Amino acid sequence: MGLAHEACYGVAFRSVVTNSVELFKETIRFYHKLGFSTIKDFDKFKHGENMLLSSGCSQDSIREMWLEAFKLSEVDENGFRVPQQEAGNKRQSEGALLKVRFVIGEAPMGGDSFSTTYFSTELAEIVKRFPEAEKVSDKLVVLKDPLGNRVGFTSLSNVLDTEPVSKEQFLRPTTQEDDLGIADLKAGEDSVKELKNSLDRSYKKKKIAVMTSGGDSPGMNAAIRAVVRTGIHFGCDVYAVYEGYEGLLKGGKYLRQMQWEDVRGWLSEGGTLIGTARCNEFREHWGRKQAAYNLISEGIDALVVCGGDGSLTGADLFRSEWPTLVEELVKDGTFTADRVEPYRNLTMVGLIGSIDNDMAGSDSTIGAFSALGRICELVDYIDATAKSHSRAFVVEVMGRHCGWLALLAGIATGADYIFIPERAAPKDKWQSELKEVCQRHRQKGRRNNTVIVAEGALDNELNHISADDVKNVLVELGLDAKVTILGHVQRGGTAVAHDRLLATLQGVDAVKAVLEMTPETPSPLIGILENKIIRKPLMESVELTKSVATDIKNKDFDKAIMLRDTEFMELYDIFVSTTIKDDGSEMLPVTQRLNIGIVHVGAPSAALNPATRAATLYCLSRGHKPFAIMNGFSGLIQTGQMRELSWNDVENWHNLGGSVIGTNRSLADADMGTVAYYFQKNKLDGLIILGGFEGFKSLKELRDNRERYPVFNIPMVLIPATISNNVPGTEYSLGVDTCLNALVKYTDDIKQSASATRRRVFVVEVQGGHSGFIASFTGLVTGAVSVYAPEDQINLAAIKEDLELLCENFRHDKGENNNGKLLIRNEQASNIYSTKLLADVIAESSKGNFGVRTAIPGHAQQGGMPSSKDRVIASRYAVKCVNFLEEWNEKNKGVDADTKVLRFQYDVHGEKRPTVQHEDDSAAVICVNGSKVSFKPIAKLWENETNVELRKGEDIHWKEFTHIGDILSGRLRLRAEVASRSATA
Repeated sequence: MGLAHEACYGVAFRSVVTNSVELFKETIRFYHKLGFSTIKDFDKFKHGENMLLSSGCSQDSIREMWLEAFKLSEVDENGFRVPQQEAGNKRQSEGALLKVRFVIGEAPMGGDSFSTTYFSTELAEIVKRFPEAEKVSDKLVVLKDPLGNRVGFTSLSNVLDTEPVSKEQFLRPTTQEDDLGIADLKAGEDSVKELKNSLDRSYKKKKIAVMTSGGDSPGMNAAIRAVVRTGIHFGCDVYAVYEGYEGLLKGGKYLRQMQWEDVRGWLSEGGTLIGTARCNEFREHWGRKQAAYNLISEGIDALVVCGGDGSLTGADLFRSEWPTLVEELVKDGTFTADRVEPYRNLTMVGLIGSIDNDMAGSDSTIGAFSALGRICELVDYIDATAKSHSRAFVVEVMGRHCGWLALLAGIATGADYIFIPERAAPKDKWQSELKEVCQRHRQKGRRNNTVIVAEGALDNELNHISADDVKNVLVELGLDAKVTILGHVQRGGTAVAHDRLLATLQGVDAVKAVLEMTPETPSPLIGILENKIIRKPLMESVELTKSVATDIKNKDFDKAIMLRDTEFMELYDIFVSTTIKDDGSEMLPVTQRLNIGIVHVGAPSAALNPATRAATLYCLSRGHKPFAIMNGFSGLIQTGQMRELSWNDVENWHNLGGSVIGTNRSLADADMGTVAYYFQKNKLDGLIILGGFEGFKSLKELRDNRERYPVFNIPMVLIPATISNNVPGTEYSLGVDTCLNALVKYTDDIKQSASATRRRVFVVEVQGGHSGFIASFTGLVTGAVSVYAPEDQINLAAIKEDLELLCENFRHDKGENNNGKLLIRNEQASNIYSTKLLADVIAESSKGNFGVRTAIPGHAQQGGMPSSKDRVIASRYAVKCVNFLEEWNEKNKGVDADTKVLRFQYDVHGEKRPTVQHEDDSAAVICVNGSKVSFKPIAKLWENETNVELRKGEDIHWKEFTHIGDILSGRLRLRAEVASRSATA
């Protein structure tokens, strides 16, 4: 049959590398000819930000091709591979995995001796295909691959074999003795026993335990669900450790194997359903020894821990001591050496579950944004009554050593002042500054004052600053001040959309890390940087986290705040500039002050007003004049109205949805000459556009008309703001988080209604235009059975499969689980299969097995009040964009007034010369891609990354959401079951 996939089998993993494209391709062709198959084709420029494709790839690889030769194992009479747990022949050959890497720079080219020998049942075919092959003996053939590496092939499947092994010895059912090859080993009983142990280890199923520890946080249940279902999907047994480290110590009923259905409905549950508890006994050596005994007794050698720095420190200590604990258990006679041999090493992975967001190395932790959302919601309520009575409120939030919650709550709620541990208040001086800031804001027109105090707040002499201390200062100012301590209400409730996604993606990556790790791999911490899931050495992050508290204790506050992520310091500076230092102390010289226009374009989204507020306050603190273009470009064309914004105009816009200054879908090209006239009349030095694809297109039109209208040579920037998240070049748009939170709440309510009948399906229609981001994200964080997105065609075959999957899903439920089923359909997923038609087809075909309803949230998806995440990101992007405009204007200095406006001049030959180099890049979009925030020129985005017809970007950056959703919802599992039932019917 030739040299097919199952002809070559190895006994090792191997990686080869080259810096030559031709050698890279030739090497792949060489191994394809040997029967290897491609299982991954990774291109750094195409897939560098794709979590799934980049997983396991080397950082310096420009291209990687993963090749595999599959195992020989028993087949049935039809030639199909028999599942190993059902096979009579337990013997398998070993598969071979090969990485071929292309790098830039120097690369090793191999040596004269090979280190890997592959097993093959077809040496004669290898010699036939490769005449240059060196036949060392009847049982060994050696080749050189294109990189110069020597590769051997042997007909001996094991080092103990003395005769070649035929393919049939793997393929046919056999007895255990034949399978082990005992009759052919010519070895003593010790050798046979060792071989049996070796085979047992190679067949050992991976068993993973997941636990939560420390304080609970919203999203922990989503993480547990992801670990359980991902582990089962990859063929692992997954256990839950109930009651945290206490359960690990007690064992028995506290170590419970989890089935697929056990975590159904957990996405919408707050807290942790497997419990968490402190355990002083685990701090003792004997306690950890007992925990090791319990894990080995269940055959568990991998642990995923979701908790804070204390919990993760204990977990890593447990891993480092594990070999010693195992040896002690053998010496005590508790286990035999053979019994513990497969469990000599413990695999450990950390997930950060903490509302404080205090872990170094990650931008956010599981539960932090849910807690922040709860704080902002409550402070908004407090503000309403504070304004009514013209009062001041001091709100204490959690954060013993970390001020993240207090800082972001201060930005998101428009607070007057904050107290955080990392930036200690000056002793005996903070009182006067607090009074000055609050009084100044009152004089500007504010009726209320809000001060956010972290519970760990202190002054620079390490004296604690309590909420009552702050209240007393405000009373001295003559204000009617009240204290509200939010306490544990911050931990309560269900997880917001961000935390559900974060917990889900991190839980999936935790299982992948477990399967990829070796005993030498340091315990990883799964975190996130901007939009990218990352892995960092666990103890490195824990030590950095602990050093913050140490630096604070040592009064090194500058170092403490620098150890937080870069976003923390950036946000702190934004708060200071827009709130505390809005007294004129940070104004730029008159020559550097700008007139900056702000315009909203397209449909409204929740964060337009918070972004405009932040841009305005920052402009005013720097001495710039912010001008609101009222009612979009059509308003400018019709009325010419540009309104200069004041502090009092925008101070309460932090929690307002919609658009106060007005927005519509009209573009600038409706009357470009009039737009240019009013730009020149108001002497604009820069423009900030907030909007979706219409804003994107308007920026392109303004840039394209620079030659015709030189006034458009000013720097211009777009802040993507649309719930569709369809702006090319970026992975996030303002308003998306608010929309997703609204959909999460909506679908939670829908599922509750559906679960009451036990057998009901809802088809939910979501917005998004031709972009499937909202649908895919919603499907993933709600556990939807299926997602219909524009990127995937809906046809009768797909609907038929969904019907089969739903029937299979309800068959598993047997009416015992109160859990409704969801299908998420994007509004543009199909011109034929509308939401109602889709529901009707499924309902008619279900033959009464379940009911089907439709649910269309419509414009409620815009979400009303902006979410805390949208408020903070809006402030961050707005300030970055003002800085962008400042930097480009700074490049245009040193010329006369007219030239400064026109941004070009004529040389001695009469040729037009720009006064700013590369000014085309000054028309840009602020974008987030993976772990990077950058400004991308609109011209390049339009040319390289834009699908103009479908009004979205070419890159489907959310593609992995659908795949992960198919795994965790059970779609892939159910598909396999349906196929199996059909095959045996």
